[in-house]
Amino acid sequence: MHGKRGAVAVIALCQVAALALWFSASAVVPSIVAEYGLPLTQAAMLTSAVQAGFVVGTLASAMLGLADRIEARRLFAASALVGAASNLALLAVPMDSALPVILRFVTGAAMAGVYPVGMKMIGAWAERDLGLLIGILVGALSLGSAAPHLFYAFGGIDWRVTIATASFSATLSAGAIALAAPGPRSRRAPPFDPRAMLRIFTQPGLRLAMLGYLGHMWELYAMWAWLGVFLNESFRIAGGLGEGNAATLARFVSFAAIGLGGLAGCTVGGALADRMGRTWLTMASMAASGACAMIAGLLFGANVWLVASVCLLWGLFINADSAQFSASVTELADPERVGTMLTMQTSCGFLLTLATIHLVPVVVAHWGWPVAFIALAVGPCWGVAAMARLRARPESARLANGRR
Repeated sequence: MHGKRGAVAVIALCQVAALALWFSASAVVPSIVAEYGLPLTQAAMLTSAVQAGFVVGTLASAMLGLADRIEARRLFAASALVGAASNLALLAVPMDSALPVILRFVTGAAMAGVYPVGMKMIGAWAERDLGLLIGILVGALSLGSAAPHLFYAFGGIDWRVTIATASFSATLSAGAIALAAPGPRSRRAPPFDPRAMLRIFTQPGLRLAMLGYLGHMWELYAMWAWLGVFLNESFRIAGGLGEGNAATLARFVSFAAIGLGGLAGCTVGGALADRMGRTWLTMASMAASGACAMIAGLLFGANVWLVASVCLLWGLFINADSAQFSASVTELADPERVGTMLTMQTSCGFLLTLATIHLVPVVVAHWGWPVAFIALAVGPCWGVAAMARLRARPESARLANGRR
């Protein structure tokens, strides 16, 4: 498809289809654990292995400059096929061995050739709507990430079917991505330079954009990982629903906050950022999401609908700026190194999430949910500070067509 709308639609659909390997397969870990009686440590490794694989994969890709030196559609297709094969292999190995963890690691590493590459491809079609385009992409991914909460609210499906379907979905994406024509802002492959990945740390504008992104990621994935647990416990304590109804409502609210909030937040946030400025949007969004995190924690066990409403607002605000950090890096980076900078940015962000996801249950165990969610608000605070400093720098004039 050579037109902009067709190409953007294909890239977004292929991205979501390929990343089904991540969010759909991760959602069945509880079913695997229950069927095979795996210890909790094994369950944690099945989940975190994908994140760890993604971090290692993105670091390797950034060091080698793969996202800029290999034609984007070929890298995307090859990565999706590797991920599909490693995911499908889960059906053929003993689940109580180390092999499933290794396969999940490989799947995560393969996603390094899908997520940042898809953002680079869609950014190449941007004219004056970069924030909106990447917002649509990230919003679709948020909806996909939330889908497991909806599946489990309706009782779930057999984990083997989920694994097979995710691999089939990724395989289709590997073929379909060829239909997306390269955008007019695509650049020729630059020469190999392993030091290029360090520019995101050495160039002040890029460094501040990434610090803002890290503040956002500090809160985002911990919220996604633990919102359902928080809501389930809060609804049970509040009373009036019964344990079964509390769990079901918690799943529906989690789906709406993460998925629908992500889709609406990312698209609306992207449109606003293109018109009013990236630093303005990111600072406002992080300030609002941090406030919602603290309020939600302090309302633990309060009226069900009050807690649900605050969490729905949280889901909207926490996603509104998700795409704008990647849009900022795209605008601030050297055009021939955009893929490498996006890959390095996502690598650092997901590395941070490995810490924050595991931090929340430790804080909850010692001090409870209010303190845990107040701790999550620390990230948006430093994110706002970083984006305020970026706004004051002259290179911020390159953001959002001069709207900073």
